[in-house]
Amino acid sequence: MALKTSITIAALAAIHLVLLAADFCAPYDPALQDRELSYAPPTPAHFKGSTGVHLRPFVCAWTTVMEGEDAGGYKEDCRHEYPLRFFVRGASYKFAGVYEANLHLFGTDAPGKILFAGTDGYGRDEFSRLLCGGRISIAAGLIATFIALLSGGLVGIIAGYFGRWVDEALMGVTEVFLSLPWLYFLLGVRAFLPLHLSALRTFFLLTGVIGLIGWARPARLVRGLVLSVRSRNYVLAARGFGGSHVYLLRKHILPEIWGLLLTQAVLLVPRYIAAEATLSFFGLGVSEPVPSWGNMLSGLQQYSVLISYRWLWAPACALVITSVLYSSLADVLHSRLESQTT
Repeated sequence: MALKTSITIAALAAIHLVLLAADFCAPYDPALQDRELSYAPPTPAHFKGSTGVHLRPFVCAWTTVMEGEDAGGYKEDCRHEYPLRFFVRGASYKFAGVYEANLHLFGTDAPGKILFAGTDGYGRDEFSRLLCGGRISIAAGLIATFIALLSGGLVGIIAGYFGRWVDEALMGVTEVFLSLPWLYFLLGVRAFLPLHLSALRTFFLLTGVIGLIGWARPARLVRGLVLSVRSRNYVLAARGFGGSHVYLLRKHILPEIWGLLLTQAVLLVPRYIAAEATLSFFGLGVSEPVPSWGNMLSGLQQYSVLISYRWLWAPACALVITSVLYSSLADVLHSRLESQTT
């Protein structure tokens, strides 16, 4: 169990670190188009070339097939070999949104291109878009989760601690939100909001809507735990000795709900990442040319693209992997919380 937990945490940490430094790890500008490489397949790396075995891997150029059964496709032209290089200068970007930089983790000499995940219909590097789009999708999930847990936690604490009519009123509103089909409600709310906004405003608007819609379930869980904690003997004793509401909440109530909130956070992050991806997939989220995992998958709505270019499924694979890792971590946290309470 400990080994599984360590691997899961390490994998999630690695994913988040790579996405945090997406501009540095991506070899190209995610919005850079090359129409001559539309739907180009992934570039294989080679160690053996015309001059023998190389210690440094290299790639060959893609050329368009003009005749025969494969006309319109691509084939490798290894007359020129382009070695893989680390820490190269390339497209400019702002690291952390502040510092201007142009250093990239890897790349190759022009006119060669390293396309580890192929290109899309506009010839944009899919690997670079996968990293930069993942940063947006996961950031949306994290921020929306923070908003949902903050609002839901406050509502649950107030309802559970004060009880009576306060509890009835707040839980009545919670039941209304729980009964709504969140996906259709989310689509409806987003459809009423302005569509023509900057990418930054769209991002914060989207995460705010997702977070505020998802507060009800955490509120109900927190409320139930607070109801249980406030009736325990040591809390009643502290109240009898004159403990104030602030003291009781800070010393006895809040420490008991941190574990619950942490478990809920791990469960909600992949759910809200999927919500952002769903909205962007239908054109209601982050719009082109800014990438996100959702709008990257929107090209698969065309059947010919869906069955012909398998590498465009990369964002879906990234969504599945991220969700599985978060689910595994949630199971571990839930097991530990159960063992502590028994």
